[in-house]
Amino acid sequence: MYDPIRASDAVIQRLRASHPSLIDLTTGRVERLLEALGRPDLRLPPVIHVAGTNGKGSTTAFLRAMAEAAGLKVHVLTSPHLVRFAERIRVAGRLITDEALDALTDRLEAANAGQPISFFEITTVLAFQAFADTPADLCVIEVGLGGRFDATNIFDAPAVSVITPVDYDHLEMLGPELSKIAWEKAGIIKPGRPVVSARQHEEALAVIEAEAEARGAPLTLVGRDADIWRERGRLVVQAPDRLLDLPPPSLPGLHQFENAGLAALALLALGDPRIDEAALARGVEDAVWPGRFQRLTTGPLGGLAAARGSDLWLDGAHNPHGAAALARTCEEMGARDPRPLVLVTGQFARKDPRGFFAAFADLGPKVVATTFESASALSPDDLAAAARAQGLEASTAPDVSAAVALALDVEGPPPRVVICGGLHFAGEVLALSPETWPT
Repeated sequence: MYDPIRASDAVIQRLRASHPSLIDLTTGRVERLLEALGRPDLRLPPVIHVAGTNGKGSTTAFLRAMAEAAGLKVHVLTSPHLVRFAERIRVAGRLITDEALDALTDRLEAANAGQPISFFEITTVLAFQAFADTPADLCVIEVGLGGRFDATNIFDAPAVSVITPVDYDHLEMLGPELSKIAWEKAGIIKPGRPVVSARQHEEALAVIEAEAEARGAPLTLVGRDADIWRERGRLVVQAPDRLLDLPPPSLPGLHQFENAGLAALALLALGDPRIDEAALARGVEDAVWPGRFQRLTTGPLGGLAAARGSDLWLDGAHNPHGAAALARTCEEMGARDPRPLVLVTGQFARKDPRGFFAAFADLGPKVVATTFESASALSPDDLAAAARAQGLEASTAPDVSAAVALALDVEGPPPRVVICGGLHFAGEVLALSPETWPT
């Protein structure tokens, strides 16, 4: 399917053409280019560095929303983008402009002088240079892959390191053992600098605790030093020195209580007096993060669902842990408003589709398997077979539009349709119409 939005994103075409993957999981090339530019990373405001397997993006969105609710200007680096490259780089609260991207790309290409560097590495340096050129109060940096050898891991003294739940993902790069994955994530812990961790599996927790102790980094661990729970629909955060009673998160799902609470604990560890409880409360209510259980009411697919009287949701869950969180959200929603549940999914071949569908075995949704623009996408037939192996009824469709149409064409009440399987797939859905582009 031809996608004019992605094809016209000149900056990403240019960067990918000049700088293919070349992944070696070191920071050497990033540090070389930063040196050539005069170390812009040393001119950034306080940095909150976020690693983990699931929830990094949502936690980052809550961090940004809470800090901005306090009146702070916040730089943010996230990945991947969903539709447009500019989504990765938010400069003092606004997505970077095409003009700034063009100028910075010229500058970085000249400084790099043809040396090997990957697409993600040069994107990271580009963001740091953009952040150094514009004053702000805070910088929130999301790890791309792993943590220890990630391109973003060049900060000797981050203001706070944050580790979201660690689970199995990117096994070909980071695993296969959970302890090895946790070791990669724990690489963002720095000597003497505070670290805040979500609840963890015991195997991951042991690694994180050992890393923090070895580096003399004060660790606030949810479930030990702090706690997060939902009470009467509200978010309660028991910090080491206070109790916060906050509104329910703007992002749907029980797991978002954990992500929002983790963000609040990280900002308490930051210790900026401008970020008070009122700002934390406003940020919890105001956070926006596209592609994470996002209701689609506009665009061509939103129109199809509305015509059927159905609700249509989009979520980037792509591994068993993310699928479990998504299944809990669907179960909660079904308890309030019972409807037939249909999953429309496209996934990469390197993922664990059987593990993904196992999370939904008790809910018993119908599945429509499809594909997206990538040579690494799993075929609809193989994806449907993985669903059937978990006892789910599955059919196939050639693309997401046909898949949604098929999902809506079921007997009985208007179904609840959830498009899921990965952020690349979610981006293809949002790219179908300018009405659904992230801003």
